[in-house]
Amino acid sequence: MLGTSLTINALTYLNFNPNYGFLKIKQAAVASGIYLPFYYFHVLIGGLILVAGFIQISKWFRKRYLNLHRKVGYFYVMGILFLAAPGGLVMSFFVDRGPLVLISFLLQCSLWFYSTTYAFLKIKKKDIVAHELWMWRSFSLTLAAITLRVYIFFLSFYFDLSQPIAYAIIAWASWVPNLLLVEYFKKGWLFYYLNKQIIHAHRS
Repeated sequence: MLGTSLTINALTYLNFNPNYGFLKIKQAAVASGIYLPFYYFHVLIGGLILVAGFIQISKWFRKRYLNLHRKVGYFYVMGILFLAAPGGLVMSFFVDRGPLVLISFLLQCSLWFYSTTYAFLKIKKKDIVAHELWMWRSFSLTLAAITLRVYIFFLSFYFDLSQPIAYAIIAWASWVPNLLLVEYFKKGWLFYYLNKQIIHAHRS
């Protein structure tokens, strides 16, 4: 539901009005001549990628419509690598919420690009298990679009998000927990690390 709402909202920017919605408060960035095209890359394609990601993680859809799964997956990968991730990377430099927020967004976009690239390379080698893990990592970072807005909505009632440290906490919390959940429940490095620690503790 939240993903669909976010996608619909993103697509309203197809009016390409530089004074519309969120862009009203980013006029200095728009005036730079750099921000706006990358904003559209990130927001318009990102909205569609969010829907594509939900489709891709459905095992039912994959088994029933394998060819369509591949086509949607190709759109998801190429959309991130060539439009959404580069767009987010450039937008990060216009956030103006301090270095901690900048580092968070730059790292998130870099990991988004990296994990999506690896997911693509793994399926090219027909390593389906590794492909699925890397796709889950990629999608967990895609979902930061939702978690960021959820945190902003609820925490704005209790905290002054104009303060750099408050926004920095939200920026990091929007994607790090998502990724850690994947690393544990999809048996990534965190799952094996924690199990190794448990085994070591029992042997001690």
